[in-house]
Amino acid sequence: MASSLNAGHAVRYAALGRLLLKHRGASLSGMGATSDLDLDLDGFAPDGSAATEEDAGRLVDELIRMGPTFIKLGQLLSTRSDLLPPVYLDALSRLRDDVEPMEPGVAERVVEDELGVRISKAFAGFEPDPIGSASLGQVHRAMLRDGRRVAVKVQRPGVRRRALEDMEVIAELAEFLDNHSEKAARLGFGSMVEEFRGSLLGELDYRREADNLKVLGEILADSERIIVPQPVEDYTTSRVLTMDYVDGRSIDSLSPIRRTELDSADLADQLVGAYLKQVLVHGFFHADPHPGNVLLTRDHRLALIDLGMVAKLSPETQEQLLRLLLAMSSGDSSDTADALERLGDRLEGYDPDGMRARVADLLLRHGSASVGQLAAGRTLAELAVAASSCGLRPGAGLSMLAKALLNLDQVARTLDPDIRIDTIVESHAAAVMRQRMLETARPAKVMRSALDAAAFAEQLPNRLNKVLESLAEGRITLHLEGLDEGAVIRGAQKMANRVAAGVMIAAFVITAALFSSAPHGRTVWGYPVLTIVFLGLAALTAAWVAIGMVKRDLPQRRTGRR
Repeated sequence: MASSLNAGHAVRYAALGRLLLKHRGASLSGMGATSDLDLDLDGFAPDGSAATEEDAGRLVDELIRMGPTFIKLGQLLSTRSDLLPPVYLDALSRLRDDVEPMEPGVAERVVEDELGVRISKAFAGFEPDPIGSASLGQVHRAMLRDGRRVAVKVQRPGVRRRALEDMEVIAELAEFLDNHSEKAARLGFGSMVEEFRGSLLGELDYRREADNLKVLGEILADSERIIVPQPVEDYTTSRVLTMDYVDGRSIDSLSPIRRTELDSADLADQLVGAYLKQVLVHGFFHADPHPGNVLLTRDHRLALIDLGMVAKLSPETQEQLLRLLLAMSSGDSSDTADALERLGDRLEGYDPDGMRARVADLLLRHGSASVGQLAAGRTLAELAVAASSCGLRPGAGLSMLAKALLNLDQVARTLDPDIRIDTIVESHAAAVMRQRMLETARPAKVMRSALDAAAFAEQLPNRLNKVLESLAEGRITLHLEGLDEGAVIRGAQKMANRVAAGVMIAAFVITAALFSSAPHGRTVWGYPVLTIVFLGLAALTAAWVAIGMVKRDLPQRRTGRR
């Protein structure tokens, strides 16, 4: 990131500065009031109540006029419930970058330049009029030579260069504000810009979106009513993405009569279940499921499209999100607050008691609401605001999930106005936990864990020797009372036996994993016989160690206490 402002970017700084000054109250009111912030909101109430739909609408219009980079920035800001009040979040979450299409013939020239062949050679047919046009690119229907119907996404010429220039300006201004404003530093402008940079660069490289389509397709391969279009690799570059054409209509375009023909409750249940699987099992999810990105196909399935924006979660974040969703669905304010703390960053002046009180009040007020009365995504967003107002900055994973659930709420409510997200979370919780355990038990992960255990067991004797040498040379001083030399020797023998047993268990598990991935003949319960044998030996060895601990260690401890 640049260390100072660039005089050549003065015009862009001025435009951004005017935007920040015009909406400075909203950007602070989303944080709520804290005793140590001393915020000057210029007439905006701490809870954002003075912010109006008209103000938010003006911000959206200004972002659209400033170009595609700022449209994408607005979409990212819609995830920051800790930064903006609800009226702004609503307006930004509806921000769509529908723009005028490219001039005739421009898209065809981009495709020919990228693929290195003429349109007539690559495709049996290519419709010149786009079926969708956005700030970064537009989509055309086409047909491959083998008769396969495809959608071709074409990037606008020059948009990448313009986006990189805009990002440089935004990054310079964010660093300047972080360095010269304590309030800006608390809001984390610099880290937010880095997050935005990564997201935007991902959307500008269509090969990444192709990879996202493949990953999500594998995750949802066993879903009966959820589909993901797959890319055509030979026809995909950084600026051209060719994928399966989905013949369907966006959810928000369905008429009430059309919805009565659907099994809407089952569709909504499967959609929410698919997202729980993405988030909590695989840690990879479609982060922008607004109604325009969820299509109803002719055979009454749901297609997830436009995977330029995805989120990836660490196993630790997945676990805490699962705890948070379960706690929210059951109305447990204590567990909800605990999960929020683990998902956020504690700032100076964090008030844990105040945060817990606000979480309890929020869950009490909205605990029995249906989606038609209060969206689950909105509940999560309000929890993030409650945490932020008390000095706990929500993590990126929580912000992205809140954004995805806000959009998912809208789709689910369109399909089934009476849906209860909390009920779906509880009904899918057991399946999610089972799948998480299966993911953990995959041979590759088992082998990694076994190798870690073997490495620990291998290094333990050497580390013990170093400790004993330090003791012998007087580099470590121990204060012992009533030293029993016999007990020390017996303890050392037990430790050596346990180390040896640990090495044996690790060896058995590694051997079992190797046999499970090798060609094999006879199987038992779907696994090779030798895999079962070595896993059995590992289990018997572990049982022997556990029995020894129960029969010998516990009685000795009780005797020692007496």
